[in-house]
Amino acid sequence: MAAAAQGSPEPPAEDLSRLAALYGVATSYSPSPDRTVAASATAVTLVLAALGVDTGTPEATRAALADRERELGERLLPPTVVLWSGGTSPALAALPDGTRLRIETEQGETRASAEQLPPGVHRLTATAPDGRTAAAHLVVAPDRLPTPAARSYGLLVQLYSLLSHRSWGMGDLGDLAELAAWAGRALGAGFVQVNPLHAAVPGAPTDPSPYRPSSRRFPDPVHLRVEDIPEYAYVEDRERLRALLGRAAGLRESVLEKGALIDRDAVWALKRQALELIREVEPGPGRRAAYVDFLAEEGEALEDHATWYALAEVHGSDWSRWPVALRDPRSAETARARGELMDRVDFHSWLAWLTDAQLTDAQRAAREAGMTVGIVHDLAVGVHPGGADAWAQQEYFAAGMSVGAPPDAFNARGQDWGLPPWRPDRLAESGYEPYRRLLKALFRYAGALRIDHVMGLFRLWWVPQGHPPTEGTYVRYDAEAMLAVLVLEASRAGAVVIGEDLGTVEPGVRETLRERGVLGTSVLWFERDWDGDGRPLPPERWRADCLATATTHDLPPTAARLTGEHVELRDGLGLLTRPLEEERAEAAADTGEWLGLLARLGLLDGTGGGHGTSEEEAEIQAVHRFLLATPSRMLGVWLPDTLGDRRPQNLPGTWDQYPNWRLPIADAEGRPVTLEELAGSPRLHALIDVLRAGRPE
Repeated sequence: MAAAAQGSPEPPAEDLSRLAALYGVATSYSPSPDRTVAASATAVTLVLAALGVDTGTPEATRAALADRERELGERLLPPTVVLWSGGTSPALAALPDGTRLRIETEQGETRASAEQLPPGVHRLTATAPDGRTAAAHLVVAPDRLPTPAARSYGLLVQLYSLLSHRSWGMGDLGDLAELAAWAGRALGAGFVQVNPLHAAVPGAPTDPSPYRPSSRRFPDPVHLRVEDIPEYAYVEDRERLRALLGRAAGLRESVLEKGALIDRDAVWALKRQALELIREVEPGPGRRAAYVDFLAEEGEALEDHATWYALAEVHGSDWSRWPVALRDPRSAETARARGELMDRVDFHSWLAWLTDAQLTDAQRAAREAGMTVGIVHDLAVGVHPGGADAWAQQEYFAAGMSVGAPPDAFNARGQDWGLPPWRPDRLAESGYEPYRRLLKALFRYAGALRIDHVMGLFRLWWVPQGHPPTEGTYVRYDAEAMLAVLVLEASRAGAVVIGEDLGTVEPGVRETLRERGVLGTSVLWFERDWDGDGRPLPPERWRADCLATATTHDLPPTAARLTGEHVELRDGLGLLTRPLEEERAEAAADTGEWLGLLARLGLLDGTGGGHGTSEEEAEIQAVHRFLLATPSRMLGVWLPDTLGDRRPQNLPGTWDQYPNWRLPIADAEGRPVTLEELAGSPRLHALIDVLRAGRPE
């Protein structure tokens, strides 16, 4: 390891390395197979401190090492034990002969053996012959998720970007249900994948990124279709409601007709006023009972969530700046404040219920339209440090740490995403309770779940606050337990799981995910023979267990990549690290290699120049014919690609230089296109016809 910070006592390197290994903290990493980089002693020391381990002096390090070795040596069981159905558990097999087991199952049974246990998270107590006892959580999960029964294709869309004539300035859950019903019935699509719809951090301006939410557990009510709430019809103050509808129409028109960006804050300001009016309507007894059931089912987690939002209205949206007593969700002062703000707490609980219901309605509409999967939801890798989850679940987050990525060939400075990581030790001690409840909530209305940066189930790059991303290190999670919980909850919901495994992936991760039935993600432009000549990978060599796409929300749309416009965009924003001509040449060569392969495979034949089809459209159609020629089980079509949209929804490396997460879907000329117009687009239907003609059953 590199030296510790000057002036701080440096613990013996060997002791620190041994101690770090016992806590899953890496002392080195490999950015490429032929290169190993040592982590700094400072990073390792700070990460261990975040896990409650004192390495401030050589003596403290030696004491911590001795304590940890003794603890592990005497431990009968880890805090969470995994048992795959039909398999054996190494932890149980390692128990001394004659150890007695007592298992209290989720179903309320008591067993003395781990054989033929039902799936679930059970309580296990082991008593060894020498009198030692241990209690653990026992996760029993199916061996793997079932493979999707049939191959399917679907649409990928950032929901906010798809406006209809009924939207309030950004796409909403009514639009999602409409899109799914149309795509399923008219296009034969099997799914619609959307961006994370997690609850955002309130305040103006709100961080528009859906990947830095306040809470992953509860959805954002900004996505509500106000008019679809049953009580809407009975609002008494119709004049005020009409005024709000008029202002909402103005927001919509400004985006669709006047070139304005999507303004989430303005949309929410109007919806919140409308929702306050709707809440004055007394619900019927059935609706009231359904809400009460929701409150009971969600329990303390929902109460904490709603309390944070109520407190944020008073004290701001960063809980680390609140009065000290209110920073603890379990303090007497917080309980008193919750009582004083009970009406606002109930308001935010009610919003969560309404949003959950409309999400469920969207999935129902998708399945009723014949979709085999339905709505694919997206799970962000983490949460905002000042938000609701970080406040309510403080004991599970590593204080003073942020998730990011180490330096690599694409980013020499590394990355800091500003998201606090979960503590692996606290997760294991709880039986992965917050993770389980998060998954259970999402699977309630998801036909499939995409997990952003799925490699985080195995390890995450922790960056100490105040240090650059280069001064971080990897921390390992119990991937088997994380996967077991994921497979358990997904199987209970009958849902598909897709892991976003793009970029640098440590050896064995993709294989382990595939073994458990988790699909990967393959993007055309990245699929090259990296172990061979580096040329585009022919379709028959693509993996089957994946979602295959031409592009994503973080990459250029296909039209821009084919023309090289993505290079010009980055140059105009000062993002290029090499001369423009060099970047242009490399991009053109990359695209040329792919077009050459498409031509050799005959995928470009007979499509360009006729029936009003431009060369660009023909090439985009050929790209999707190529995806059809792969064995991939799911094929995703980036919805802007169906119209020739040139603009990426997010341009990594930018903040206010580019309107990330605020652009409506547009056509090739940059004119915003509504859901209604999109449904009648000849260009879209021509591309979908390519998929329908080549789709094997």
